[in-house]
Amino acid sequence: MLPQRFESSLIENCEAHHWFAVRVRSNQERTAVAHLRERGYEQFAPSYKSERRWSDRKKEIDQYLFPGYVFCRFDPGQRLAVLTAPGVVDLVGFGRTPEPIPDQEIDRVRKMVESGLLVTPYPFLNIGQAVLIEHGPLTGLEGILVEMKAKHRLVVSINLLQRSVSAEVDRRSVRPVHALAMSGSRDSGSGSV
Repeated sequence: MLPQRFESSLIENCEAHHWFAVRVRSNQERTAVAHLRERGYEQFAPSYKSERRWSDRKKEIDQYLFPGYVFCRFDPGQRLAVLTAPGVVDLVGFGRTPEPIPDQEIDRVRKMVESGLLVTPYPFLNIGQAVLIEHGPLTGLEGILVEMKAKHRLVVSINLLQRSVSAEVDRRSVRPVHALAMSGSRDSGSGSV
């Protein structure tokens, strides 16, 4: 175990680096996170509560929002310590080069998890109406608005992994965000929200 002063200086140095997705062995997220933390890296493995039913009982368990992946902030030139952590399989990227994940994507997921709302995995979306939350625990968060079982949910994504998470939101607390690509949509006759 690292001395606390040394560990905090490593974490402070990590904040200057990008986030990366670390692929881990099946059901080894907790092990990988513990070892990365012990080695002084800032890591993030968001989870949610899920109810599991068996024939004789039901139990609430923690499940990972991105099974098989944890996020870690580090210098890609010094990645050996990350790759040798127990449970770690590889880094997500193109070829042998790990691909950084934008801080905003990690921040959005973190804000959803910390909001206290029910957050669950959601199929990755590439298209949809971008919205901004104006009220409530997710104020200022941008994502995609979808309707599911007569309720509205905000979906945010980690594009590199092509995975998404969603949280239930009040439809009255959102407003559309008009991207440049959507600016001419009314003239072309396509529908709007």
